[in-house]
Amino acid sequence: MPPSTIPPPMETGASPGAEPPLIRLVPPGPMSRDWLSRLQRTECPICFATPGDEPEPELSIVYSAAHGCNVIDLDGNRYVDLAAGFGAFLLGHLAQRPSRALDQQSHRLWAGLGDLYPSDAKIAMLELVAGLYPKPGARVLLCQSGSDAITAALKTAVLNTGRPGILAFRGAYHGLGYGPLAACGYKSSFRDPFLAQLNPHVAFAPYPADQKELSASLDAARSALAAGSIGAVVVEPVLGRGGCVDPPASFLPLVAELAEEAGALLIADEIWTGLGRCGAMLACSRVGVVPDILCLGKGLGGGLPISACVAPDNIMQAWKRTVGVVHTSTFQGNALACSTGAAVIEAVRAGNLAERADEVGRDFMDRLRDALHGAPGFRKVTGTGLMVGIALQSGALGAAACRNLLGRGYIVVTGGAQGEVLTITPPLTIGEDLLEGFVQAMADSLEALARA
Repeated sequence: MPPSTIPPPMETGASPGAEPPLIRLVPPGPMSRDWLSRLQRTECPICFATPGDEPEPELSIVYSAAHGCNVIDLDGNRYVDLAAGFGAFLLGHLAQRPSRALDQQSHRLWAGLGDLYPSDAKIAMLELVAGLYPKPGARVLLCQSGSDAITAALKTAVLNTGRPGILAFRGAYHGLGYGPLAACGYKSSFRDPFLAQLNPHVAFAPYPADQKELSASLDAARSALAAGSIGAVVVEPVLGRGGCVDPPASFLPLVAELAEEAGALLIADEIWTGLGRCGAMLACSRVGVVPDILCLGKGLGGGLPISACVAPDNIMQAWKRTVGVVHTSTFQGNALACSTGAAVIEAVRAGNLAERADEVGRDFMDRLRDALHGAPGFRKVTGTGLMVGIALQSGALGAAACRNLLGRGYIVVTGGAQGEVLTITPPLTIGEDLLEGFVQAMADSLEALARA
């Protein structure tokens, strides 16, 4: 267990969970270093550069506690969390509604019996998630991770179309299970060691960052679909890990048209973009697109693992027509995650957090552009809502900025093809004062790195 001697953070007058950074010891401090050495001895070396290497100390801290927008490490440092569990903590850490729901559910029932005997919490969650689909009468297949939901969507598509082919987009990350991995356009190194075991019927088109790139993207998509073997088109309405790229408004509607003309099903990967993150409950709704299949995850569980594959009844009926075919797991639709998930959906709606993300995100990006204009190594600000990217000149600068910001008390992660984009996905409840503090810290960081 973490030591009980960690000094409490100093009082600032701010509400708990909404406090500015407080760095007592340069991270990682001695307690984090000690626990990281224990990590290195036991965890699979997938987290290290090469087998046997120590974790990169400049990029590593060990979490001890978290509340709202704040994280406390083992050395008593307090950070503003602008990563929020890769966007999973939509309401912040230990948010009130999910915490209360989890506490109440934990005293009643933790799980039903998979897909055999459901809990009441699962049924309530199914009804709420079905209501997120833009048209009535949707059916839901609950899963446990974003990757799992994409797998379910790909299976649903092939059951409907009988076609094994997939059209995906470069830069997109859909998860690392074998189904989604075949369609992973983020980094070829993720796929290459496993290619012999992956679906070979996958075509990639470029993801357009602006109007100039749109034609090439659509031409590549049209060419791939012309072969007649593609049954699923998988797309992120806003490119997440690939660099927080908000495409031209016509991109998704035109891709939807191409898919329909080719008899393929459009799968919208809203695992990161959905539930208010991009300034709307669903990012695809911003441009009037109703996908054939919708995938949700990350923030859906309020910090607990749950995801969903959602589609109209006529599409989901393919599972019923195929006797004996299932997609399930022991903990599918477990009551704890369903209870927190229901609380998250209700909180996002009640707090108008999608609208808030749109308004606050616009102001935040404008402030970043003003403050960083002309800063060493700065290229541009990308994204929408509270999915914001700060594109820098190189991956090396991105890593250095990430380290420097950690020392200033801000947790961010990198994205983009070379790690050159700092990815900002804070809780949708974050105070504007904390974002303003980061704007100044970001400007100071780039100036300091230029002088180093």
